[in-house]
Amino acid sequence: MRNREASEEMVAHNVEPLKARIRDANDGDIQAITDIYNEAVVTFTSTADLRPQTLDERRAWVESHRPRAQYPVVVITDGDGTVVGFGSLSRYNYREGYDGVLELSYYIAGSARRRGYGSAMVEWLVARAKKLGAHMAVALIFAINDGSNALMRKYGFTRFGMLPQASWDGKGYLDVNYWYQDLR
Repeated sequence: MRNREASEEMVAHNVEPLKARIRDANDGDIQAITDIYNEAVVTFTSTADLRPQTLDERRAWVESHRPRAQYPVVVITDGDGTVVGFGSLSRYNYREGYDGVLELSYYIAGSARRRGYGSAMVEWLVARAKKLGAHMAVALIFAINDGSNALMRKYGFTRFGMLPQASWDGKGYLDVNYWYQDLR
């Protein structure tokens, strides 16, 4: 699949024709972003938050990505225009020496997983990080999250470490895989 702009339709490969569109998130998307994120919170597979987030907390998270042109928050919609996931590129670290490193994150609604939306989102985020001039993309993924770890391998990320028992999920500790991709 070739790289495309955020406003254009994205079509994933190896799935029945996926009519997905990735676009900038707006205030009207906050409810869907919150719902999808909170699904991840209660399933304990992709976030270290232990309690569901409020609309105001998710709105503040979206608004923290400033400037938005450099740190985008986007949604992915299905063929009917329903938001089925979201993703972002964030500062890896606030210290200036890390400015060329972007952290990517994405969440796909449970009902939309294994349909190509995660692939389309990761591909878009990597392409956008390159376009922004980042020299590296990183991701932190729970070791038990087989789908996201597989996507990191699929898109050329290298696992450079695992922090054992780094995150408490309310029941036990989870290992966290650290992934990177050199974008130069």
